[in-house]
Amino acid sequence: MELTCYTYDRWDPRIRAASGKRDWMDETPERFAYRCLPLAIANAHGWEILSPCGFRARWNGGQGAEAVEIEIDEGTAHQRLPISLFGQGTITFHVEGILRTSEGWNLWVGGPPNAAKDGIAPLGGVIETDWSPYSFTMNWRFTRPDHWVRFEENEPFCFFFPVQRSALANIEPQIRPIEEAPELKAEFEEWDRSRTAFQKWVEETKPSAPAEKWQKLYYRGIRPGGKKGAADHDTKLRLKGFRTPDGTELETAEMCPVAHHAPATATAQDTDVSSMTLQRREWLLDVEEGQRALSPRTGGVARVRGISSETFLDQYYAPGRPVVIEGEMDRWAALERWNPGYLRDLIGSAEVEFQGGRTGSANFELYKDNHRQVMPFDGFVDLITARGRPNDAYITAYNSGSNRTALAPLRGDLGQLDRYLASSDGMAWIGAGGTFTPLHFDLTNNLLAQIVGHKQLILVPPSETRKLYHRQHVFSDVRDLTDPEQLLKYPLAESARAFDVDLGPGDLLYIPVGWWHQVVSLDFSVMFTHTDFLWPNEAYQSFPSDQT
Repeated sequence: MELTCYTYDRWDPRIRAASGKRDWMDETPERFAYRCLPLAIANAHGWEILSPCGFRARWNGGQGAEAVEIEIDEGTAHQRLPISLFGQGTITFHVEGILRTSEGWNLWVGGPPNAAKDGIAPLGGVIETDWSPYSFTMNWRFTRPDHWVRFEENEPFCFFFPVQRSALANIEPQIRPIEEAPELKAEFEEWDRSRTAFQKWVEETKPSAPAEKWQKLYYRGIRPGGKKGAADHDTKLRLKGFRTPDGTELETAEMCPVAHHAPATATAQDTDVSSMTLQRREWLLDVEEGQRALSPRTGGVARVRGISSETFLDQYYAPGRPVVIEGEMDRWAALERWNPGYLRDLIGSAEVEFQGGRTGSANFELYKDNHRQVMPFDGFVDLITARGRPNDAYITAYNSGSNRTALAPLRGDLGQLDRYLASSDGMAWIGAGGTFTPLHFDLTNNLLAQIVGHKQLILVPPSETRKLYHRQHVFSDVRDLTDPEQLLKYPLAESARAFDVDLGPGDLLYIPVGWWHQVVSLDFSVMFTHTDFLWPNEAYQSFPSDQT
């Protein structure tokens, strides 16, 4: 099925494959909203068009076009702006493109699913885009008067996906007694019993790990008896972006949210600057990072898909800007197979080295050698999946040399990342939900490949180093930027520009050398760090040591 957006030279639609993320879902305790797989799939079930500007609007309750007041953000470049066109308490976005589909296919057009806005609602429509030579508008209608509504620049205002025109009309809906489907009846009742038993177990045992609090049968595509459901069951939907005539995927990137954006209040004296030269260097770094923040393409951490080696080099590796890359591992067997039980059986009792006793020392990362421990891998899995202190035992990249032989069987389930790497031989991180790596930077460019589980990272650009109390090697005195007590002790850190990044199975994250980051696992997690890029990665050789 073809889906094409035709544009004139003066048109520049901000169009992308829809994101499965929602701010309100991120903010639910333990991000439990994402356990509802139908909800997450619906979020990403199409493409979206982003607002060309930030603005706010208000309706006074009247019926004419003049009843809506729109205030565009200052400094907005001349673009096609939202207007009050039709009256009836609506605002109108012009879509800069003529969308066409294959014969017999319509477009369903409306607002982003599961993304309600207070005081206004999107109007939906179905358009016969296989023959229509017309453009269309996207309209939102206020739900109450005298209430300001805010749209941010690059906030989705339109969501669309193809539907086959004849499909709905040919459906013959029916209601039947369940006895006519005995297999379905048996499976449903088996599931109902298991759900009741599971909920009772959760209530009695009160498991601490988020993954243990939900049954996950539908999420995993498993029938109540343990058999596989549909062979093409989706747990993640990542649609392709629109491509330009030269084959380049259009990159109106989804940006990870800004985590800390408080204005800096520190003076030069507060930062222990020792010379005017150093003060001016810090000033220049601040100015450069502020300049990058002016553009959504350079000011944050983008999420992209299907980028070439050249694009990665030009836009991210060479400029030293982080990026999340989706889709490169979609076909890897590890994404389907790996779970604690599978890995336990695959590696068996082979002895592995790990970082142990971490909770007994605040500086466990700085003094890694003091925490080296060994045990059989199956025992290690049992240890980290048992309830207790999740951060106490962790296989990290620092253990990779010792674990190369023991973990070698994992490679059979992994693919190649040869668009970016000369070798896909990475360093494993395996741990329970709750493992934590404190704030630090690395001396190499790193590519993180998340295989199992979810991680949350906070990234801080090198320009903010003066605010992070950097005193020893690559570590900050501030271990955790989310800890209010540490921010009281180290007040400059609160004003550091930082970015929140969520990684799920199949995501790659490029972290350039010198970028500060801290990491927490939300559930059982397996990740690999790669440093063998196609391009030079030798900054560590000239790093000034603490003794220099």
